[in-house]
Amino acid sequence: MTEGTLPALDEGKLHAAETRLSKHQIDAIAATYIDNAGIARVKAIPVERLDAALRSGIGMSPVFDAFLFNDHITESRYSGGPMGDLRLFLDLDSLTPIPSMPGWALGVVDRFDQYLRPHPNCSRGFLRRQLAQLADNSVAIKMGFEIEWVVSRGDDTSFVPATDGSAYGLTRIVDLAEYARVLLVNLRNAELIVEQLHPEYAPGQFEISLPAMAPLAAVDRVVLAKTIIRSTGRAFGLATSFAPVVEVNGVGNGGHVHLSATRNNVPIFGGGDGPGGLTAVGADVIATLLDWLPGLLAVGAPSPASYLRLVPSHWAGAFQCWGIENREAALRLVAQSSLVASSNANLEVKCFDQSANPYLVAGALLAGVHNALDGGPPLPDPVACDPARLPDAPRLPQSLEESIAKLWTIAPLLDAMGPELAEAFIAVRKAELVHFASASADTIVAETRWVY
Repeated sequence: MTEGTLPALDEGKLHAAETRLSKHQIDAIAATYIDNAGIARVKAIPVERLDAALRSGIGMSPVFDAFLFNDHITESRYSGGPMGDLRLFLDLDSLTPIPSMPGWALGVVDRFDQYLRPHPNCSRGFLRRQLAQLADNSVAIKMGFEIEWVVSRGDDTSFVPATDGSAYGLTRIVDLAEYARVLLVNLRNAELIVEQLHPEYAPGQFEISLPAMAPLAAVDRVVLAKTIIRSTGRAFGLATSFAPVVEVNGVGNGGHVHLSATRNNVPIFGGGDGPGGLTAVGADVIATLLDWLPGLLAVGAPSPASYLRLVPSHWAGAFQCWGIENREAALRLVAQSSLVASSNANLEVKCFDQSANPYLVAGALLAGVHNALDGGPPLPDPVACDPARLPDAPRLPQSLEESIAKLWTIAPLLDAMGPELAEAFIAVRKAELVHFASASADTIVAETRWVY
C-alpha cells in the first residue's frame, strides 16, 4: 500500500510556538476542523503533548464526515460506519491562545489516513488543492470574511435579544459597551485584525469585518474569531448564535465572502475597461460564479434554515444576478474608485451564511475561479436596482433540495471536490432534508438556532 509523507517539522517554529504557549500559560490545545455539517469538531490535548502530536498526529474516526447538524449519523459510499481511523496534524501557523478561554489555545488541523496520505474528505485539503492549481496558473487570491451573529439573554432555548437598541444604532453599543470592548480586546490579543464592529439590522445582531488575506489563513481566522465571539459572550452571560435565522420571518445572519485576485500580478476585478473596471478575466470569473451560483448555494447556504434567510429585499442576495455596489445582488462588485484601488477591487458573495463549512466555501469559489481561466459564459449586464422590482429577475433556489440538484450539474466543481468529499457532503445535506421533511419553519429555526 502506497504511503505518504508529512513535511519535515520545522523545529524552530515548534520552539517558538512552545515559548509562546508557555508565555500565555497555556495548558490545553483544542485541535479542530469543520465537518460537512458546518460544525467544528475537536480533539483536545494537554500542552505537553504538542511535540508528539505534531510528529504522529492525533487519532480521530472518519465517521464525523457523516455527522449531521444534530449529531445523527448518515452514510455514503465513502463515509459513515465504525471502521477506520485518521490522524489529525495541527498546523502550527494556526496555533493561537484564546484570550477569552484562559489556559486554552486553538489550532486547526489537516486530516490524513494512517499511511499519511491526505484524507480525501478533508475540506482544508480541498482548499489547499485549489490554491495550488491557481498558483500553477500565476493566480494569487485574497479573501476577507464578514461574520454576523446575535446575542441573547434567554436562559433556555428561546431567543431574547441582549439589546433592544435600534438597527445600526449607537444605543446597542451603549447597552453592551463592556461586552463589545472586551470582545475587541480579546480579538486583538489573539492577533486578529478587526476592520470594524457594528450593530447590524436584526435585534441583538452584530457584525465584524476581517481583512483580506491569503485564503487558508483567512478561513483559519474565521474559526478562531467565532470561538472568541462565542466564549466572550459566555463570560457576560450571553448566548451567541451564528445560525442563518434565529427568528421566523426575521433578518438572518449572513456569512459574506470578499474575493480579490491577481493573475501575473495584475488585478482582475479592477483596472480593466469592462463594467466597473472589470478585466476580461474578471468578467469571466463573475460570469462563471454566477452560472454556478444555484449549485454553489448548496455549499454556501447548506442548511434548510438558510432558505428562510434568502428573502427578497432583505439584502440577502436572493436573486441570481450581479451588480456594481448593489447590496441586493447575490454577487456585488466592490469596484475601483477614488478610494478603492484596482488592486483592492473585489467581489462580494452575499447569499452565503455560517451554517457552511468555510473551507468548502473558499475551495468551491476558487474552483470556479480556476474554471474561469479558460473563459466563461457571457456576462449579463449588472443590475442597478433591487432585483425584486424586475419582473424577470431569476431567483436563486428557494430550497436546499433544489440547490443540491443544481450542485450535481456542476461537473468541474464535483471533480475538484473528488467523489469522496462530494458524495459525503451531499449525503449529509440530503439526510438533513429528510430530517426536516415535514417540519414547520418554527421547528427548523428552533432546532438550528443554537447549533451554529
